[in-house]
Amino acid sequence: VQLQASGGGLVQAGGSLRLSCAASGRTFSRYAMGWFRQAPGKEREFVAAISWSGGSTDYADAVKGRFTISRDNAKNTVYLQMNSLKPEDTAVYYCAADNIWTSIVVRITYTAYDYWGQGTQVTVSS
Repeated sequence: VQLQASGGGLVQAGGSLRLSCAASGRTFSRYAMGWFRQAPGKEREFVAAISWSGGSTDYADAVKGRFTISRDNAKNTVYLQMNSLKPEDTAVYYCAADNIWTSIVVRITYTAYDYWGQGTQVTVSS
């Protein structure tokens, strides 16, 4: 699976962005998908994940209520809608695919993910 993230940019605090991650390959619908982010000088951290069926999601506490992950398996695309952005959301955002066998749970550790996109920069100004 090859992943291409897009949609990043510069936005003022309180604004919104929608990230997209387009996947190649016919087996996209069998992968759980996750978004992670990495700020300068910090470790990569979990943001959100969605099961391959879309029935299960999970979010980092820092983004709950502000970010929404979704997927369109017909378009081989996963989205991250980010609202009420804060300066601390500034980071490079990566999408990733997890070949997990179940759709009941999703994983939040980046080592569980098998494929990664190239990242898209999100900058939130105060």
